[in-house]
Amino acid sequence: MSDVKAVEQLVKKYADLKKEISKQIIGQDKVVNEILLSVFAGGHALLIGVPGLAKTLMVNTISQALGLNFKRIQFTPDLMPSDILGSEILDENRNFKFIKGPVFSNIILADEINRTPPKTQAALLEAMQEKSVTVAGTNYQLKKPYFVLATQNPIEQEGTYPLPEAQLDRFMFSIFLQYPTFQEEIEVVKSTTTDKKVTINPLFTAQEIVDYQQLIRKIPVADNVVEYAVKLVAKTRPHGEFATEIVKEFIDWGAGPRASQNLILAAKANAATKGKFSPDIEDVQAVAEGILRHRIIKNYKAEAEGITEEKIISKLL
Repeated sequence: MSDVKAVEQLVKKYADLKKEISKQIIGQDKVVNEILLSVFAGGHALLIGVPGLAKTLMVNTISQALGLNFKRIQFTPDLMPSDILGSEILDENRNFKFIKGPVFSNIILADEINRTPPKTQAALLEAMQEKSVTVAGTNYQLKKPYFVLATQNPIEQEGTYPLPEAQLDRFMFSIFLQYPTFQEEIEVVKSTTTDKKVTINPLFTAQEIVDYQQLIRKIPVADNVVEYAVKLVAKTRPHGEFATEIVKEFIDWGAGPRASQNLILAAKANAATKGKFSPDIEDVQAVAEGILRHRIIKNYKAEAEGITEEKIISKLL
């Protein structure tokens, strides 16, 4: 199939996919869109929202609609790396046998990832970056596509271990879940308090998703779009040549080169799902907030004056 035909097919299947997900998830269009963009761009996503906003249900629904297998890991203070990766046991013939942990799945939901100590958080790092796991000196490749969706609760900071910047940077998108609107909440209550069962049909195979990920990487990007993305990221660095006044005043550290890479990959995915054969500056702007939000570190002055990351990013755009 030609790439042009493949992009046209992706547009149709993407629309069907969102329709299928909306059978179970009411509203939250932007959130679902950003999760799907990170899947098709081959990245990972961090979901931040208060309890009860259907984060787990959303991930479960998306994995069913994508036709992928899904495992949920509940992160707790006593979770060990072996609980995620798996461990070696002695079998009946006194040989070591590796029992795979929940990390061996297509979609991992790392629930409340900031509730576990750094040692266990780091167990996910290699899996996220290298798409492989090393246990007792043996390297195991993870099945593709591989996608980590971590959730974090923005309140109750007691007993939590904030994710280090290096790990935050591994996430393509940081996605904020808002409360549903009044009308959406009425629909949620109506649809979830009856005995009606919703069936989510798988619309993709794992191989199709890998093919679409490769197709998105092949999409060409004009030089001016790449320059725009790199300059946008450079603007977030307070000591850089492109830093603006708001950045010098309110930011301690800006985004690194991975942000530029992710901006272009996500812009390609955004363009492809809309039927465009090359992303433009609007596509970069459409994904900028979710990609830069967790990569800029505000200073005390920004905290004191209530300046949000979103406000700084919208000024830069």
